[in-house]
Amino acid sequence: MSSEKRLYVVFLQFIRDRFNLESDKADELETLEYIRKGVEFKGANLWILIFAIFIASIGLNVNSTAVIIGAMLISPLMGPILGIGTGVAINDLDLLNKSFKNLMIATLFSVVTSTLYFAISPLSTAQSELLARTNPTIWDVMIAFFGGLAGIVAGSRKEKSNAIPGVAIATALMPPLCTAGYGLASGNMYYFFGAFYLFFINSVFISLATFLIVRFLKYPKKEFADEARERKVKTWITFFVIVTIIPSTYLAYKTVKHSIFERNAYRFIAQELDFENARVISRELHSDTDGQRIEVSLFGEPVSEELIENAKKQLSTYGLDGTELFVLQGYTEGINEASLASTIRSGVIEELYKQNEQSLRTKDEKIKLLESELTRIERVSNLTSEVSQELKALYPSLSDFSINQSLVMRMDSLQQDTVYLAYLKFKRKPASFEVKKLDAWLRARVKSDNIEMIIH
Repeated sequence: MSSEKRLYVVFLQFIRDRFNLESDKADELETLEYIRKGVEFKGANLWILIFAIFIASIGLNVNSTAVIIGAMLISPLMGPILGIGTGVAINDLDLLNKSFKNLMIATLFSVVTSTLYFAISPLSTAQSELLARTNPTIWDVMIAFFGGLAGIVAGSRKEKSNAIPGVAIATALMPPLCTAGYGLASGNMYYFFGAFYLFFINSVFISLATFLIVRFLKYPKKEFADEARERKVKTWITFFVIVTIIPSTYLAYKTVKHSIFERNAYRFIAQELDFENARVISRELHSDTDGQRIEVSLFGEPVSEELIENAKKQLSTYGLDGTELFVLQGYTEGINEASLASTIRSGVIEELYKQNEQSLRTKDEKIKLLESELTRIERVSNLTSEVSQELKALYPSLSDFSINQSLVMRMDSLQQDTVYLAYLKFKRKPASFEVKKLDAWLRARVKSDNIEMIIH
C-alpha cells in the first residue's frame, strides 16, 4: 500500500472515530423509555409547566432575559416534541398519538395561563424580549433543527448531558407561547399568529431532527400493518416541513433585504449628506411594499438644491437604486414652522441623550447610593428611638442613650470595619454583671456582634 493511500485510510479512520455515535450510545430500549416518560403531561409535569409559563410571562412582561432563561430551564415542553419525532422514526403510532395529544394539551394550558396573566397584569407595554418572538425567520428554522439534533444525540447517550436544557433555551419553546397569550390578552392577532408560528417552527424542526437521528442510529422500527397508512404519515410529515419552511424563508429574505438597505442608507447619509454648515439631526428609513425611502432633516444653513440633487445621483453607488430621498430643511414647501421646530427639537434631544447616556447612568447610580444611605440613616434613627424606650423600662437609672453606625480602622490589619457605637449615661453606675447583661441584650436586640459600648 502506497504512503498516500495509507495516509488516506488513517485519515478516514480518524474521522470515523471522532464522529462515531455508537461508542457511548445508550441501550435503545432504555432511550425509548426515557423519551416515553417525558411525553406525559399530567400531575407534577403539568403543574411545573403552568408555573414555568407564569415565570416566563413575568420575564417577558418586565423584559428580564435571566428570568426567561430560568423559565425555559424549568419547562418540560421538549418531551412530547421528541416523542413525535421518535414515534414517526420507529413507526410507533401509539407513541406518536400520545405525544401529539400531550403537546396539544401542553400548548393549550400554556396559552391559557399566559393569556390570564397578561389580562390581569398592570404592565401592558410590549417589551423587546416579547417583540422578538413575533417575527420568525429562516434562522429560527435553523436554530430549531440544529438544536433538535443536539437534543436527541444527547438523549441517546449513556450519560445524559446538559444539552437538552440548552436546547430548550436555544430554541425558546416557551416564550412564543407566552407571547401568543399576550396577543390574545391584548387583542393583537399579529402577535398571536407570529408567536404561534415560531412555536410551530420549533416543534416541527426539533421533531424532524429527532426523526433523522433516530433513523440514522437504526433504532428498531415497528412495521406498519397498512402500507397506505405509512405513506399517509410520511406525506403529512413532508407537508408540515414545507409549510413551515416557505413562510419563514420569505420573512428571512425580507429581514436580510431590510438590513442591507439600512446599512447602505446609513453609509450614504454619513458620506453624502455631510455638508459644511448643516448637519443631519434626524433620519427615518422606510422599506415596504411602496418602495424604499430615506427621509432626513437638516439643521443649519440651507443647502442648495444642486448639492441635494448631486447626492441623489450617488444613491446607486451605495446599492440604493430606486430609493427616494427626501430632505427637510428650512421652510420646505408643505412643511410648516411648527413641524420643523418639532423635528429639530426631537433630533437635538435624541442627539443629546445619546451623548450623555453614560452620564445619566452614573447619576442614576449616585441617586441609588444616596437613597440607600438615607434608608440606612433612617433605620438607625428608628432603632435608637425603639431601643431607648425598651432600655428605659429595663434600666430606670439610664439618663442618656444613642446608637449609631461608624467606620473603625483596625490598626492590626489596616482594614475598615462597620460597628455600632452605643453611648449610655447612667445616674448610678451599673455593676460589672449588669454591664455584661446589657452588652448581651444589645447584641441580640440589634442583631449584630459588632457593638462597642461607651458607658458614662
